[in-house]
Amino acid sequence: MNLEAMKRKYAYTLAKVGLNVQPGQPVLVEAAIEGYEFTPIFAEECYKLGASNVIIHYLDEANLKVAAKYRSDEDVRRVEDWEELQCQKYLDQGACYVRLESANPALMADVPEAQANAIFAHTDAVRNIMRKASREKHCQWLIAMIPTQSWAEYILKDVPKENALEELWKLILKICYVEEDNDVVKTFEEKGALRRERGNKIDDFGFRYLHYTAANGTDLTVTLTPYSKFGFKGTRKGIPFHANIPSEEICTTPEKFGTNGVVFSSKPLLLGGKSVENFGFRFKDGKVVEVIAEEGKEMLEALVNMDENAGYLGEVALVEYHSPISMSNVVFYTTLVDENASCHLALGRGMGRIQDEKWTFNDSVIHIDFMVGTPDMKIVGITEDGREVPVFENGDFAL
Repeated sequence: MNLEAMKRKYAYTLAKVGLNVQPGQPVLVEAAIEGYEFTPIFAEECYKLGASNVIIHYLDEANLKVAAKYRSDEDVRRVEDWEELQCQKYLDQGACYVRLESANPALMADVPEAQANAIFAHTDAVRNIMRKASREKHCQWLIAMIPTQSWAEYILKDVPKENALEELWKLILKICYVEEDNDVVKTFEEKGALRRERGNKIDDFGFRYLHYTAANGTDLTVTLTPYSKFGFKGTRKGIPFHANIPSEEICTTPEKFGTNGVVFSSKPLLLGGKSVENFGFRFKDGKVVEVIAEEGKEMLEALVNMDENAGYLGEVALVEYHSPISMSNVVFYTTLVDENASCHLALGRGMGRIQDEKWTFNDSVIHIDFMVGTPDMKIVGITEDGREVPVFENGDFAL
């Protein structure tokens, strides 16, 4: 494999398939500073597609860690005027937005939970500027990963350090379906068609509830609305794009007040660069009423109290346990990748709005996915008339 050529093909995939950069369009980039060698490659592929300007803002978590040590939590959380203006200027010009993430779970290991939560609150607030634009202006957006040495060493502990970064690149290319001889545009069209087919099949049943159970104690019922669609039918507004690369999920927004029971995580969650593992939430009438965790409980409680709606669900997503990412047997310690190895839920903001007094989708300043899928997970769809249909058996689609 010519790895350098494949990195460029990956950059092309993100620019063309992910963002679908249009001629004359600015591209606003948030990139992990550790991935600085890849960022110019990505920028060049955007320019080749006709981008008018590629604006790079680097996320320097190591510097945020130092700042959090000496500044008050309130100061760390605050978004400065210049931070907002430097983003809004280009969004007003019709920019699309990409977040090129990496992961370094060890970086924040020694940071107190309150400081880590303040760092998360700041970065998430800045990102909300872009999220608002994507909703209101229908601009394209994308979240993708940049392999880095620190991330590679953390998750590939059995690989010699000098080989770890190359092996991580190969792994990311594989799970993103970037191959030496394939047409990535066609590949993603085919994968998207399969997900739409599955989603439409679920929608055809008109399920009112999804009931999740697993041996780890998960016993959760989520209420769906007539507007909660896993598939896609009709005409899409704006420019087509793929918001997440990689992506194996089909997802929808549940009814705000209709979640009851308990659910436990199946993979770590990274908040403010700090990893939280082995946790759960108990819901009543849609809202988290109990955080279950031995470590990281303070961060999780702060998360569900970020605003008045942060403790309600905004997304339910279905992903087969035996997906390519899961079968890699690697925990990536980043939500973007790990959520595509597992069924997951999201606290906070839903993915749409309902103009209907009978049903409500949640809205919040946050949207945080956490993974719940297990090898033995069972999901039963329940129709309005009480008919029960197996949707998942042993972690995989049963339909």
